[in-house]
Amino acid sequence: MLQNKNICFFGAGSMAEAMISGLLDKKLIDSRQICALNRGNEARIQELASRYGIATPTRERAIREADVIILAVKPKDIARAVAEINQWTHPEQLFISVLAGTCTDYISTLLGHAAPVVRTMPNTSAAVGLSATAIAPGVTATEDDMDLAIAIFGSIGIVETVKEEELHAITGLSGSGPAYVYYLVEAMEAAGREMGLDADVARRLILQTIIGAAHMLQKQDVEPSILRHQVTSPNGTTAAGIEVLEKYKFQEAMRACIKRAAERSEEMGAQSLPTS
Repeated sequence: MLQNKNICFFGAGSMAEAMISGLLDKKLIDSRQICALNRGNEARIQELASRYGIATPTRERAIREADVIILAVKPKDIARAVAEINQWTHPEQLFISVLAGTCTDYISTLLGHAAPVVRTMPNTSAAVGLSATAIAPGVTATEDDMDLAIAIFGSIGIVETVKEEELHAITGLSGSGPAYVYYLVEAMEAAGREMGLDADVARRLILQTIIGAAHMLQKQDVEPSILRHQVTSPNGTTAAGIEVLEKYKFQEAMRACIKRAAERSEEMGAQSLPTS
């Protein structure tokens, strides 16, 4: 599907690099069919070219010859970014956004033509090929456009097709989700240190515990609450720990955390819109 496609990343940060790495690792596309642009850091472009063998055409040629343009700039910069390249875009190209909070209608308005736009929300686990990516079509995106986008993001993890209005919630849930897990690990490591455990030993045990729990949830068709109860013996050690989490309203805090992140996605989308 990608064999005859040229892909241009506009934005050359960690997400763009993760996607480039995934596409090449899966051998879905030749490195010379990929290029990356940014808004001034030429050293970063040369770094990616050296590391992955991607092409380094002129900005005009990169945009004109691209079949797929992946918008990976900061949401607040999207209007200025599109303005920089718009003279070379055309309706036959597919635009894929990884911008938090930015709706497809707004990107279409910036483009000023009927090119299909697909909005996505991957997460930083894309760097190890384990992203959880949600994807939604804009008004003019066809089934073929979606298949192409799914093929691209399938190279860095799993892909779920959703309604665009659900992407704010998904941003708060899985888009920001890795940070919540890292925060949990920070706390577990701190507890280990306070109890005198070797830091390296504690880290290995914590990571395997999280990996194992995730695999249990994946492999067994069982609700997490049931799995939790299975390892929580009455008056046992796990029950004592859970009692503390309940005292500090752990689940309530997590729900509030995810909802606030989703709200922030909406705010960021609103901030990217022009003021009247």
